[in-house]
Amino acid sequence: MHYTETKEKSAELLRAVLALMNQHNAAFNPLTYAVCYEYVAGLNGRLNQAFEHLSRSEPRLSDDSMARLYREHIAGIDDKTMERISGDMQRVMTGMSESAARTGSDAGDFTQHLDGLSQALQSSDTERLGQQLGQALRSTVAMRTSAAALQAQVAASRREIEQLRADLQRAREDVFVDSLTKVLNRKGLDHKLAQLLRTPSASGTQHALVMLDIDHFKGINDNHGHLMGDRVLSALGELLKLSVGEAGSTVARYGGEEFAILLPNATPALAREVAERVRLRTKALKIRHKQSNEVVLTLTLSAGVAAHQRGEDASAWIARADKALYQSKESGRDRVSLA
Repeated sequence: MHYTETKEKSAELLRAVLALMNQHNAAFNPLTYAVCYEYVAGLNGRLNQAFEHLSRSEPRLSDDSMARLYREHIAGIDDKTMERISGDMQRVMTGMSESAARTGSDAGDFTQHLDGLSQALQSSDTERLGQQLGQALRSTVAMRTSAAALQAQVAASRREIEQLRADLQRAREDVFVDSLTKVLNRKGLDHKLAQLLRTPSASGTQHALVMLDIDHFKGINDNHGHLMGDRVLSALGELLKLSVGEAGSTVARYGGEEFAILLPNATPALAREVAERVRLRTKALKIRHKQSNEVVLTLTLSAGVAAHQRGEDASAWIARADKALYQSKESGRDRVSLA
């Protein structure tokens, strides 16, 4: 993010940022400041939505929550990772360039010696012919060695480039993955939504979105502590990944205790079926004490389903699914509603 505010404007924002930081439990560090600064300045709409959504279940945000907001909505690929990958790529390309240059030089010598041998063959000078033949043979050996070295260098470089490409892909994926639940984070969901909205649904289908929220999650944190809350979120992330088997589907943590399932080329009936499957499996989930194996708590969740409508952008689509979700909440929770 590039900040373009004037000194006067940033000084004005500073007072509001410090006031906001004072309302939360997170430490007064640069990371917390960056989150609060972008929130107060209104620079990052997705951050503001996530901040407000998370604050509903955690009114005084912790260090972990601020770190998650920063990671998911401000930070890009880790600078050290990018520096390492760029440096390794430069080293590989330099090695290939040097090998190619050596082979090119040997090829030039080889061509020159062949020309000399051709001229000697056309003359009657046997001594010169012998010299040129010896040079041509030595040049042939050098050329063969150089070509073999280049081939080996290209093969090794190809392997290294594939590894670097994999490293870069993992780094990009890390930006999009929620570290606690191991499903996509809000930024990853936004990325998938943007991709999907550029792809028309197949004939007779509609892209579908399911929004899910754990019922009474604040009570879990209050009664059992935030570590138990994290266990619940992690368990639900795993359950969602195992429960959603539809081709091309995406599971994401939208924020706090709210999750999303993106179903391309689906139908409202299929989307509702997936939501009901997840709801029932969540209801059957038992969180046990690690030592005694005693059941500590069970869960329910509420869900809202919305099929994408022609011309609808991502925000409007999410808003409709969210509205259906809150309809489920207001109707008694532990149910699925359609937009």
